[in-house]
Amino acid sequence: MSRLVVVTGGTRGIGAAIADRFRSAGDTVLAPGRAECDVTSEEAVAAYFASAGPVDVLVNNAGISSSAPVSRTSLAEWRSQFEVNATGAFLCTRAVLDGMRSRDSGRIVTVASTASHVGYRYTAGYTASKHAAVGFMRAVAAELTGTGVTANAVCPAFVRTDMTATSVERIVSRSGRSTAEAEAALAAASPLGRLLEPSEVAFAVSFLAAPEAAAINGQTLVLDGGGIQS
Repeated sequence: MSRLVVVTGGTRGIGAAIADRFRSAGDTVLAPGRAECDVTSEEAVAAYFASAGPVDVLVNNAGISSSAPVSRTSLAEWRSQFEVNATGAFLCTRAVLDGMRSRDSGRIVTVASTASHVGYRYTAGYTASKHAAVGFMRAVAAELTGTGVTANAVCPAFVRTDMTATSVERIVSRSGRSTAEAEAALAAASPLGRLLEPSEVAFAVSFLAAPEAAAINGQTLVLDGGGIQS
């Protein structure tokens, strides 16, 4: 049976891979970018989901990051990462929750990060906002206990995306390393010893969103080769 799937931030990178995977399974997929649905705007989110129809699967994928020591992290950078990474997940989840509960069926999957479990240098806003996103997911899961709706999160290490490419560029500009050396440094941060591919994250999301995953609720699926076990 075809489901209606919404993947926020679905125009590129991880989001595009997730959208493609659900489409290949025969689902109807909406994959809005910021121009179609600003996840930080209460009004925009409410309007988008009101027009989308009954959502069966919500993937909270929209996210941003910046890098700086705490002492050089601006309040604007801090707030913007919380607005997209945490508040965005809250607004979109809230928009679909009542409908899913009334149908006693639904899947909510948040794309977080290994930074939702541990602290990384120079990523205070990103790390804190991803911790917040996972904490919110767990609170939602607790409210959903005993229903046919679940809320979970996938937490990948560095993925081969434009966002990671920007991180590589920062390392190159600040350290004088080559692009290959900078990418190798990020890859070495997980036991995999390589960057994840977007398709690997998409598989994990589709697994948690499957009808057969009804018993999985309030969990984080870490994708880093075994460095973090949760």
